[in-house]
Amino acid sequence: MPYRRLPNTNQARMRALKTAVEMGDRLEDTYDLAFSYSTLEDARALLVRYERAMSEYKQCSVKQVDTNKKFQEAAKMARLYVSHFVQVLNMCVLRNEIKPEMKKLYGLSVDSNVVPDLISDDNLFKWGNLIIEGEQKRIQSGGTPIYNPAIAKVRVHYDIFVEHYNNQKVLQNNTTRTISNVSALNENVDKVVLDIWNQVEHSFSLLSIPERLKKCGEYGIVYYYRRGEEKIELPIDE
Repeated sequence: MPYRRLPNTNQARMRALKTAVEMGDRLEDTYDLAFSYSTLEDARALLVRYERAMSEYKQCSVKQVDTNKKFQEAAKMARLYVSHFVQVLNMCVLRNEIKPEMKKLYGLSVDSNVVPDLISDDNLFKWGNLIIEGEQKRIQSGGTPIYNPAIAKVRVHYDIFVEHYNNQKVLQNNTTRTISNVSALNENVDKVVLDIWNQVEHSFSLLSIPERLKKCGEYGIVYYYRRGEEKIELPIDE
């Protein structure tokens, strides 16, 4: 005898709840519904809330994915310019064109010529700002501006990155919020689906196993066969 298993994904929960409600809508006027009408009303109301929550999550998730490509392109260019600027700054120090202690203005170590870790977007956000402010401070103190790349060019690409970075943070927060709304409903959905399935199985408990599996399946109950278990042939509607 195959065993049933409750839905374990959001899409499966939606499918189970929707199938039961659609069956209820079809049979409500015939009084042949295999679970109570009060449960049907609960399922209908919950389905509306769950569909809305799932739709909002999908919209936020799709928007985040769609904007991610431009964000990654902006991050790539900003990373390239910030990294190149630091390398040129280090070379200027090595050629004694800039005093080593000036590197402190950029938040850089005087004793190291290593480019800061810019792999993560958060680090790029942090170091890009430090480098731009450091160059401005050095120039204001009488230093000669670094060219190729000039800090103005670095700032252009960094500002573009920051705009995308902040927007992506908002989208990430929206996605997190909407999936949390879905998760908050999952326990109730599981409870209602379990209640429906228990009632349905009880209603068809006196039927033969093939007929019972067929009838329960029409209400969305999913059955699984154990390894090596012979599959039961279900009756065919005439």
